[in-house]
Parts: sequence; structure tokens; C-alpha cells
Amino acid sequence: MHSCVLLPEAANYQPDTLDLNTDAKAAAYWFPCFRDMVIKFAKQAAKSQAEDATAEQRAEQFKTAYLQQLDYHQSNIASNSGRVILGTSELLKLNETMLRRFGFTDPWRSQKQLENASAKARLKLRLEEIDAIENQDDKWTELVRGVLAGNMFDWGAQAISNILEQDSSFGLHAALDRIEKRPWLLDNLDNWLKRLRISSDQQPHKCAVVFVDNSGVDVVLGVLPFVRELLKRGTKVLLCANSEPSLNDVTSQELSALLEECACECAVLSSAWSTSRLLVYANGQSGPCLDMRTLPRELCDAMAANETDLLVIEGMGRALHTNLNAQFSCETLKLAVIKNRWLAKYLGGDEMFAVICKYEAIS
Repeated sequence: MHSCVLLPEAANYQPDTLDLNTDAKAAAYWFPCFRDMVIKFAKQAAKSQAEDATAEQRAEQFKTAYLQQLDYHQSNIASNSGRVILGTSELLKLNETMLRRFGFTDPWRSQKQLENASAKARLKLRLEEIDAIENQDDKWTELVRGVLAGNMFDWGAQAISNILEQDSSFGLHAALDRIEKRPWLLDNLDNWLKRLRISSDQQPHKCAVVFVDNSGVDVVLGVLPFVRELLKRGTKVLLCANSEPSLNDVTSQELSALLEECACECAVLSSAWSTSRLLVYANGQSGPCLDMRTLPRELCDAMAANETDLLVIEGMGRALHTNLNAQFSCETLKLAVIKNRWLAKYLGGDEMFAVICKYEAIS
């Protein structure tokens, strides 16, 4: 594994936004939160292998092992404070590690397949909606809103899983109505729109590296229309997805198969996919967050070879739990919907589904 070539100083890079070893308020909230969350994950794990007579027992063993590790981390806060950083990313990754240890490699596989199929059937209509918007600022605003609304479809967030379980018809347009109205909690959209206006001294980006999040509506109806518009500007796009399954996050292998099918719905995607102007890479991660120090060499080499000048990071795990405050050596756009009321308030918001749209030009 290698450090991202877009890190100006890899030695000073710290991905985690929170440190539970030094932030007592954060620790007081997140430890009970993870204790509640593992109950849901254990049920999902057992359900995913219902045909296996050992599934219930292994799911219970997973829960017990996870809670033991959680207790260990909490009991060592005092001794580790100021010495070792304990981010929420560590506890989220621990969930995946323990699931695999007890034989649950991809508990959300069936759910991902259903959501991908449903989203693919709606892609053409979504692209037609985007193409009908003539004003470029309005079009890019809708594309960004689409990425944000798509990011609502996260089975790892309790508030969202409750909605999805109770309303099977909940889709992109319903999510567009639920996200925070502008001005957003962190709102750099106007600066992003200004950057997109082409002039003699402001050309389209050469290559965009996009770290994606969830399967289904998120990647198909949110990210792909956004990426398509970058491709239309002449920007090459490297889509980066998880190396291993994590919650309902799309994996690089799944994303490649998805693009094969989605390319049939759009000439722009088809052309870019067939000519390698749109590529998929594994990001080296096995959890829902993103540590830029642990990327595969192949991805790092591709970033450098293609002269990457735009980094897009999407989702709570990758752009909020990690990398929110990280600095990179190229333009960066971080997009996420905060699906946790405590975290929204912690960051200065006052409502659920607050929005992070953080654009950072090259300093």
C-alpha cells in the first residue's frame, strides 16, 4: 500500500476528523451509538446467510467479539489520550473485520443487487432530466444536489435505514426533497460553479479522481450523471471504489460490472468506457472510510500518469468521518449528507440531513 500522490506532506496527513481518545463529548456519544449499531449489523449478517444453520450462532459471536473490542478501546481512553488517535473510522472498520472473521464477507450483497438493478432502470430518465437544464450553473447545481441526494442511500446510517425499511418507494426525488436547503451547513457550491466557467485562464480539468460510496441510487443516479458531465468537458475520470465489501458500499468489481451495463444507456458513458477515458480502480479499503496512506500502487501510478488535477470525495465515511480537514495538492470537492443529528450539531448545524459541499482550490 502507498500514500496518495496528491498528499503534499504524507507524514502530516491525519484522515480522522474526530479523536475519541481526546474528545470526551464525542466518545460519550459514539461508543453507545456503535453498541446499538452492532445489533442491527448482527441481524443483517444472520439474514444474509439464512440458509446456513450456523448463521445465527456466528452472528451472535460476531456481536460479542465486536462489543469486547469496543469495551477495550473505551477502557483505554485515558492511557491512549494524546498518544494514539482513535477515530470513528477505526470502529467502523472493526465492524467489517469482525464480520469477515465470523464468515460474513458481504451481508448486504442481495440488497446491493436489488438497488443496482432498480437504479439502472432509472438512469436514462435521470440523464434526460439533466440534459433538459440549459443554464450551466443550474445544471451543475442539480448534478451536485443529485450526488448529495444519492448519498442518502446508506444502510449504515440508522436514520436512513429506518426510512428505507418503512418506505420501499423512497427514491432520488424524495431524497432531493429531504436534504438541507441552501445555504448548506458547509456551502462552497458557488466557488465550484465559478471554477467550472471556462475562460482563457481557466480550462477544464485534465483528470478527476472520484472516490465513490454506496451502491444503487448513490453511484448510478448521483455519481454517474456528475461524472458524465465531467467527461463531456474533456476530463478523464478515474472512479475509485472499495477493494472489499463494506455495508452497502459498491466495490470496484461491482462498479466495473455496473458501468458495462450503464454504458448501454448513454453514448457519452459508452464512448468513455470503451476508450479508457473512464476507468475503475480499487481503493485499497476494506471499511467505509478512506485513508489516503493505504492506496494500491496501481491507483497511485494512475493518478500521477494522468496528471490528476481534481479530487472528488463523496460520502460521510470518506469525506466527513475522514478527510474533512485534510489538505491535498490539487483542487478538491468533498460532498456528503450528514445522516446523524449529533454530528450535524457538533459541526454547527441544527437539522438532520445537513449538507457538506466543500470546494478547495489549490492554495
